[in-house]
Amino acid sequence: MSEVAGELARVKDAFAQPTLTLLHQRQAPVVISVFRAAFGRSNTPIPTARLHAQVEDHLAQVRLAGEPEGDLPSGSGRDLCQRWMRGQWLVRSLDDAGHEVYALTSHAQQALELVKNLTRDRATLSEHRIATILSTVRRFNAEANPDRSARVGILNAEIARLQAERDRLVDGAEMVSATEDYMLEGFTELLSLISALPSDFARVEERFAQIRAEVLASFRAEDRPAGEVIDDYLDRADALLTATHEGRAFEGAFALLRDDGLVTQLREDLTALLEHPVSDRILGEADRGELRGTVRLVRDGLDRVLTQRSRVTATLKEYIVSHDAVRDRELEQVLRQVESELMAWMATTGPRATHDVALLPARVGVEHLRERFHDPADDTPPEPIATTSGEAAPGLSLAELKAQGGPQLTPLRRRLEEALHSLHPAASLGELFERLEPSLRRPVEIFGLLHLAAQHGWDAAGEAEQWRAVRPDGSRRTFAVPRTDLPDPDLDLTGQHHPEHA
Repeated sequence: MSEVAGELARVKDAFAQPTLTLLHQRQAPVVISVFRAAFGRSNTPIPTARLHAQVEDHLAQVRLAGEPEGDLPSGSGRDLCQRWMRGQWLVRSLDDAGHEVYALTSHAQQALELVKNLTRDRATLSEHRIATILSTVRRFNAEANPDRSARVGILNAEIARLQAERDRLVDGAEMVSATEDYMLEGFTELLSLISALPSDFARVEERFAQIRAEVLASFRAEDRPAGEVIDDYLDRADALLTATHEGRAFEGAFALLRDDGLVTQLREDLTALLEHPVSDRILGEADRGELRGTVRLVRDGLDRVLTQRSRVTATLKEYIVSHDAVRDRELEQVLRQVESELMAWMATTGPRATHDVALLPARVGVEHLRERFHDPADDTPPEPIATTSGEAAPGLSLAELKAQGGPQLTPLRRRLEEALHSLHPAASLGELFERLEPSLRRPVEIFGLLHLAAQHGWDAAGEAEQWRAVRPDGSRRTFAVPRTDLPDPDLDLTGQHHPEHA
C-alpha cells in the first residue's frame, strides 16, 4: 500500500468517528448550538422529559430567528434525542434517584470543544506559546531523563535561575509586567486546556461503562468452576484502574487532585490571574465564570467517574450474589434431556411428522392446599410485661380514662339539638360551647362540635371567635376557631319555614 493510500485509510477512519460525523453534516451548527445551550460546559445530566422540551423550544427559537428550514433537524424532541443517541452523541442512563437522564458523550463534547476553540481569536505564533513549549519540554526532560547527572544539572540550573530572579526582586529591581498580548495568549491556552476536561472525564466514564459490559458478557459465558470465575473477576474489578490506559490516566489525575494543598494552590492561582489588572479587558464574563468554576468542574468530573467505577463493582457483586450455579446445572440437564428425547423421536418418525407440545404444563386442580399447620407454641400466652421499678403501674378509673379520650359525640349531639330548639338559642357554635359544662368543654370537644356541624352542612364564616376550653386538670386554654353560625330555630336545615310558622 502506498503512503497516500495509507493516509487515506487513516483519514477515513477518523471521519467515521462520531466526533466528525457530528461536524460533517449540514445541520451541525444547529445541533452544536442546541447542545451548548442545553448542557453548558459542565455536561450536567438532564432529565429525559426536560431535554425533549428544551430541544423543541430551542429549535422553535432558531426557526423564529430566520434559519432556513432545511438547516434544522426535523422531528419531535424525543425523536431527535433518540436519533442523537444512535449517532453516539447522547447517552441515556439512570441517576442516583433512579430517574432517566441524558448526558453528552465524549465524542459530542470533543466536537463542542473544537468549535469553541475555533470561535476564539488566537495568534498562531507568540512569545507565550514558544515559552510554554520550552518550559514544558524542559520540565518533561527533568522528570524523564534517565541520566542522574543530567537531571541534577537541569535542577541546579533551574534553582540558580529562580534564585537569581528572587534576589533581583528582593533587592528592589524593577518588575517586568506581562504585556496584554502575553496575557491574552496565556488565558486562551488556559481556557483551551480547561474546556478539554469534560470530554476527557466523559471518555474515562465511557471506558468504565464498556468494561462493565465486557465483564458481564464474559462472566455469563464462562464454563469454569464458580470459585475460579469469582476469583478471576474480583481480581479484574480490583485492577480496573491499572489494566487500561484510561484507568491509569484517571488514577494519576485523581492522585494529584486528591491533594488538598494542590487544589488550594490551583484555586489561589486562578483567583490571582482573574484579579490581574488587564484581565477585565481580556476576559468576558463567560470566560471568567469558566475559569472560576475550574475546581468544581474537576470535582464533578471525578465524582461521575467514581460513580461509574462503583457501578462496575456493584454489578459484579450483584451478579455473584444472585448467580445460582445449581439452578444453571439443572436447566442444562433439562435441555440435554429434551434434546435426547427429540433425537429419539426423530429416529422413529418421518421428516414431516408433527407433535403438539403444550408450552406450559396443565394446572393441578386442588380445592384447598394447607399452607400453615398447628404450632402448639402459638397457644402459649406471652410473658408478662415487667416494670422497671418493680412496682405495679397505677390504675386509672373509668372517669379518668374518659377524660383523656376523644370527643363525646353523643352528649354533644344532644346538647346541640337542645340548643337548636331552645327559647334562647345560641348564635354560633362558640357561644354554645361557652354554655356547656366543664366536662364538655375540653379542647378535644371542639373537634366534636365541628364534626357535627360538618354533618349538618353548616359553613364556617371567615372571621374567628374565641373558644375557652377547660382541660381535665382544670387549666384553661383559648382557641381561635372560624365562626360557625347556628341556623335560625324558626327555619329547618334547608332554609325553609316550618309549617307551623308559615
